[in-house]
Amino acid sequence: MKSTLMFLARRATTTLHSPTSSWRCYCASSSPTTTLFVGGLSWSADEKSLKDAFSSFGEVAEVRIIYDKDSGRSRGFGFVSFCRGDDAVNAKDAMDGKALLGRPLRINFALGRVRGGPVVVPRLPNIGDTSGCTT
Repeated sequence: MKSTLMFLARRATTTLHSPTSSWRCYCASSSPTTTLFVGGLSWSADEKSLKDAFSSFGEVAEVRIIYDKDSGRSRGFGFVSFCRGDDAVNAKDAMDGKALLGRPLRINFALGRVRGGPVVVPRLPNIGDTSGCTT
């Protein structure tokens, strides 16, 4: 098991140019983004109420609530972007689980949005077979 983990760690840290080197990886980074995902919104929540709820933590650059294109009703989530990363961290820590308009909020740092082509999940061949590796 340990040799398999070492193999995967070595393979992940290699800087060889390959077709897979340009694939996007969603993993926790050391510097959080300035945009928060806000889930659990009430259908009556609007951009103004969301901005008012988060503006006490710092300057809010943008607020977007996502609406259903057929019904026009809120889908129950949105995004709040701050001008500074520290303000986003403070807002996440303070507001996660707190109620807004009667509903508890679920707050996380937003991931980048992928546009275009299909999402490709690479498979590593022979993960269990470490005979070809030097340990």
